[in-house]
Amino acid sequence: MDLSERGILITGGGGGVGRDVAVTLAREGCRVAICGRNEERLAETAALHCDAPPILARAADVTDRAAVEGLFRWAAERLGPVYMLVNCAGINIRRRTMAEVDPADWDRVLRVNATGDFNCMQAVLPQMRERQDGVMINVCSIAGKRASPLAGVAYNTSKFAMSALGMSVGVEEAENRIRVSNIYPGEVNTPLLDDRPVKVSDEHKARISSPKT
Repeated sequence: MDLSERGILITGGGGGVGRDVAVTLAREGCRVAICGRNEERLAETAALHCDAPPILARAADVTDRAAVEGLFRWAAERLGPVYMLVNCAGINIRRRTMAEVDPADWDRVLRVNATGDFNCMQAVLPQMRERQDGVMINVCSIAGKRASPLAGVAYNTSKFAMSALGMSVGVEEAENRIRVSNIYPGEVNTPLLDDRPVKVSDEHKARISSPKT
């Protein structure tokens, strides 16, 4: 598939998988825009690609529907048609068991990991339907297929929801030539590891996947 000059918007582009996806696609000649909540980290990602076209960045919280709508208006002006949406925004928490989880943390994880994806997919859908063309990629997790104590009750639930969301939209929009793919990575060495209940050793980080793989 030739993606050169295609407009691609990546959520969670300030680090981890989102950062490496953004840089990789930009080096392939795609017109890439990234969003996230931390402007400084977004700028760091953009600075990793110095060639044209540059990586565009905009601070936006995917849980805020008004902000998401503004994000896609901005993308239409600066990027052009969004051919591909890549949902990489995601969080986890330290107190993860059902007995320990704070209800406010449960709400926050579900808002970012599931509702945030819904907001972005719904915002980009009209233009993809109008063109009868588009791709949505959800960077989910193996926790969206197989619940584990390591991931925790909130994260597991949010990723099952993300998985079901992608499959549902894929079925609904197939007739409009919109393709939806869920990706289920295992452990990846990203800043998300910093929120583990037990500190992850450098040896363990070296054994697991990196965002580049």
